[in-house]
Amino acid sequence: MTGARDKASRAEATGGDEAWSRYTGSVRPLKGRRPAAPEHPSAPAAPQVVAKSQARPASSRLAPLAELAIGAAPAGLDRTNWDKLRSGRMAATRTLDLHGHTAAAAHRALGRFLEQAVADGLRCVEIVTGRGAGPEGGVLRRELPHWLNAPSLRPLILGAAHPHPANQGAVRVLLRRDRGRT
Repeated sequence: MTGARDKASRAEATGGDEAWSRYTGSVRPLKGRRPAAPEHPSAPAAPQVVAKSQARPASSRLAPLAELAIGAAPAGLDRTNWDKLRSGRMAATRTLDLHGHTAAAAHRALGRFLEQAVADGLRCVEIVTGRGAGPEGGVLRRELPHWLNAPSLRPLILGAAHPHPANQGAVRVLLRRDRGRT
């Protein structure tokens, strides 16, 4: 069966060549125009070469971001703004209180909150997880650094710090500016 298909496809290809030759032989160029170089319809199109920079979206061309650590000075932030964020002198324009949320609900709420804050052009927001019981804190407090480093949220965040050293249940987050805006 395969041999029959191969013969049929070869005959089709040859017939197409013959038909094209007959067609192009009967065509005459318009007066005052030169005929274009003949193009063979059954010839495979040349593969388009796409530069690597065009093949990927702009966001994936950027170098991967370093892991965000709450309370550690991030690269790309000047000392003045870092000191203001770390000391609590940079005012949060919006607050998300996660008290009483399950971990799954808190994670979803955090994603929506940060995306909306960036869309609204906010610079500094505060996330309240609460201290939690135990030496390491509650579930939300332990999970927050992991959530902030998630690939969907990390590009939105420049830095994070506790606004007061005695209160580890709140985190101020400095959002990246959208340099594309005017």
